[in-house]
Amino acid sequence: MRNLVMGGVALVILAGLSLFALKQAYQPRPVIIQGQIEARQYQISSKAAGRIDSLSVRRGDVVQAGEELFRLDSPELEARFQQAQAGVNAAAAMQQQADTGARKQQIQAAQDDWQRAQAAEKLAAATFERIKVLYQEGVMAQQKRDEAYAQWQASLHQSSAAKALFDMASEGARVEERQAAKGQTDAAIAQLDEVKAVLADMQILAPRHAEVSAVMLHQGELVPRGFPVLTLTDMDDAWALFQVREDKLNQFADGAVVEVYLPALQQRFPFTVAYKAVQGDFATWRATESGRDFDLRTFEVELRPNVAIDGLRAGMTAIIEPI
Repeated sequence: MRNLVMGGVALVILAGLSLFALKQAYQPRPVIIQGQIEARQYQISSKAAGRIDSLSVRRGDVVQAGEELFRLDSPELEARFQQAQAGVNAAAAMQQQADTGARKQQIQAAQDDWQRAQAAEKLAAATFERIKVLYQEGVMAQQKRDEAYAQWQASLHQSSAAKALFDMASEGARVEERQAAKGQTDAAIAQLDEVKAVLADMQILAPRHAEVSAVMLHQGELVPRGFPVLTLTDMDDAWALFQVREDKLNQFADGAVVEVYLPALQQRFPFTVAYKAVQGDFATWRATESGRDFDLRTFEVELRPNVAIDGLRAGMTAIIEPI
């Protein structure tokens, strides 16, 4: 009898444990979301190619905004600068010549030529008048009169041409020529400024307070144009990044404060929801209680820390539990 009672009790206990286990199996488990800490990174490169002349930082150094990171050396760029400077000087000289006009010696020479042509024209006119009178009196042949007239007309045109040359020398270059000379000067100055801008970028400065997280090239190595030499990581601009299943997305409203646990620091910190992806990424599979299966999309959610966190590093695990 006693054995029967004990057996019944054992059966009851076993049935209770089975029911409890079955209930636990169908109970929804708390969801733990795991993400990681991200931080803003800057790839530091140069606009010009060159050789690293000096490298002022190492990996792990903390730099301030405006601090020199590295300096490049480029003899080719220095030569381009000298060429551009010479081009500006030449263009400026041409513009000055166009603005100033002819030299006073040239103007004086043109005036002397004009006066000489005037004297020759007066002499030719007087000679023609004398020969014309002689022709009318029958003393001189018509051929002589015609030759004298032709010489007078030629000297008249020579005098007019000399006057035009004198006027042109006095007035200087035309407006169009002065404008063209100024345009050439402006173009040469712009080219020089371009070379100066590239030359100034041979000294690379830190864009902001950050930590040197990677050094790709070192002193003496050749740097192609636009190739990153350093990577800076700004831990002041850090955030926690999570992949949240869409059935939990409504718990991450914009501006909501969420407590995030950082195992590396063994502390919890308040974070604020700053961004939710407008489009889902990959899908996770989930089986429903009814036996039908369907996919749930995952959305990227970014949370910003509400307070400064000492010791925070990019890549640390971040956990939200449970939701």
